[in-house]
Amino acid sequence: MSVGDHMRGFAILSLLCGLMVCMATPTLAADAPRATNDAALSAGGSATCMQCHNSAPVSDILKTPHAMKGDARSPFGQQGCEACHGPSDAHASGFAKGTPTEPGIRFNGPNASPVAQRNQVCLGCHQDAKRMDWDSSKHHANNLACVSCHTIHVAKDPVLVRTTQPEKCFSCHAQQRAESFQYSHHPIREGKVVCSDCHNPHGSAGPSQLKEFTVNQTCYNCHADKRGPMLWEHQPVRENCLNCHTPHGSSQPRLMKEPMNFLCSSCHSSSASHYSGGAFGGKGSVPGSIQATASSALANQRTCVNCHSQVHGSNSPNGTWFFR
Repeated sequence: MSVGDHMRGFAILSLLCGLMVCMATPTLAADAPRATNDAALSAGGSATCMQCHNSAPVSDILKTPHAMKGDARSPFGQQGCEACHGPSDAHASGFAKGTPTEPGIRFNGPNASPVAQRNQVCLGCHQDAKRMDWDSSKHHANNLACVSCHTIHVAKDPVLVRTTQPEKCFSCHAQQRAESFQYSHHPIREGKVVCSDCHNPHGSAGPSQLKEFTVNQTCYNCHADKRGPMLWEHQPVRENCLNCHTPHGSSQPRLMKEPMNFLCSSCHSSSASHYSGGAFGGKGSVPGSIQATASSALANQRTCVNCHSQVHGSNSPNGTWFFR
């Protein structure tokens, strides 16, 4: 048998193996119609529902991707309204008989279905990498339903629109709302930054549901000039940006946690092992300090970064002290 025959035989064998693997691979759940009890479905499908639910805001579902009949992954490409609300033939026919019942799954109102049941409907389609940590998220732990944040029957979900997302988040996160009014704040109210730029509300492997694994990695997405590595590193900077800054708002410039000289002196004190005392630092440099033996004219009405301007790190060979 020639080499060519061997190659052709190997190619045919590989093709057959590939076909066997494809035939054995189950269809992805997101692409398959959701299994349901056909006997409990309304005979007319969504048309039956729309006979009564024919006004806003319910009818606005027709303006959303959920109503794309040509897409088998969308609810209207499967069982219409009942793809999400569950088999509801008894609900529809009950009105004609004078014995109305609730639909299979109710998402809002005093008779809403259990949170786990409502969320399972949403996660049946919306289960991707952004939501893989939902079960370990703070929102899940606090028993929030997807519809606690999302509004489905609208053309544009407010929590997905940058101009309206913050107020949706602030309806629960009152402390962060108050901080956004501080003198120094991230430009959330100016529409340049939104909560989801930093946080993943569906859960993450990082702290405080941050999109990245650490605080610093999240900050560096915008503040890339602080990333480094630098020739001369400032250890608190590399450890955690929150050592010096508060992210949502501050009464001090640059989102600082406290006035600059006091903040620096919390580490660079005259009693610390990394002594920075005298006229330029330490207790004696903070005007009016109880521990101060003298008021420093050099530090008075000035801050440490007037000289140590490269506080996030320096690439200058002479940048040991983070000077200009």
